[in-house]
Amino acid sequence: MSKVVGIIQARMGSTRLPGKVLKDLGGATVLARTVNRIRLARALNEVVVATTLERTDDAIIEEADRLGVRSFRGSEHDVLDRYYQAALDCEARVVVRVTSDCPLVDPHVADEIVNAFRSERADYASNTLVRTYPRGLDVEVMTMDALADAWRNAVEPHQRTHVTPYLYENPGSFRLHSVTTDADYSGHRWTVDTQEDLEFVRALYAEAGGREDISWKDLLTVACRSELPKVNQHVRQKSLREG
Repeated sequence: MSKVVGIIQARMGSTRLPGKVLKDLGGATVLARTVNRIRLARALNEVVVATTLERTDDAIIEEADRLGVRSFRGSEHDVLDRYYQAALDCEARVVVRVTSDCPLVDPHVADEIVNAFRSERADYASNTLVRTYPRGLDVEVMTMDALADAWRNAVEPHQRTHVTPYLYENPGSFRLHSVTTDADYSGHRWTVDTQEDLEFVRALYAEAGGREDISWKDLLTVACRSELPKVNQHVRQKSLREG
């Protein structure tokens, strides 16, 4: 059985909300919530936090140690290289990409995508090729061979910063598979990129009782029935080429 490793990219140097991954989210850090939720996925053999060599990211290493997960340090800006080297370090054969600004990432969604990836014999599968899930539930799965191919051949800056664009921008070279849900929920924004995002996710998390095992469908019910302030609905998602 191929070793499946979830690699969470994390750094303190966010441009919109510096230090966001260690901000408090209901009594634990944003990074802790991300780690604790994704490691509930049954398809994963290991979870790794991949951060940078910058001194400011020492705090992320300390948090990973506290959470009991392996950490890896690599390039700050060439995130593709950081992912590739982290995957080599833990001898991954299948890499599951998660970002630390997604503290509501759903382990069952991750399992669904890994299972689809396997059944379709894909090189790359995700729920981001066609967005129907709330933003913040992003999970990408790829073979180590596909990641290595991207690492060798990606030359555009956004392909190095965002890890996977080389794969889905070359559909003739890779077997791609898109995982979608029953309706379009992509208008819901559950990622943490700004202070407004953080305030919304804090409110949603509190309304849901702070449960780390709550499913995204139950969170959606909470979000739709509650009087949560939609403080982040105006936030524009940065494009790939904005970094």
